[in-house]
Amino acid sequence: MKREILAVTSGLALGCCLLSSCDTPVGQGAAWGAATGAIIGGAATGHVRGASIGAAAGAAAGALTGAAIEQDQAARYGPPPPGGFPYARWAGTPGLYYSPYTGRLYNLRGVPPGGLTRDVDTGRLFRKP
Repeated sequence: MKREILAVTSGLALGCCLLSSCDTPVGQGAAWGAATGAIIGGAATGHVRGASIGAAAGAAAGALTGAAIEQDQAARYGPPPPGGFPYARWAGTPGLYYSPYTGRLYNLRGVPPGGLTRDVDTGRLFRKP
């Protein structure tokens, strides 16, 4: 009975992590760390207490990792413009988008949603929707 509760709790935690999205690397790292820590802590001890301790430790480690990633991105791309980076417009074909600056067509199939791309004509960054 206890194993079933643990499995259900871990599954719900992972599902919540997958269905919710955080906009910053710190938030994403904390969410993934908490879910992973809960699963490992629960599997190692078989108790809810172990799962909660694992979730707390994982969230802390994930947040630290996310902060390092965020610093690296800020150094590489510079500060975002006021209001954030603009989004590309969908071209009607899967993976193809128009630049918000020049209207040039870009193939963004390998770019994750929200990922940054540099417009080759202006040198400015925009996001994939």
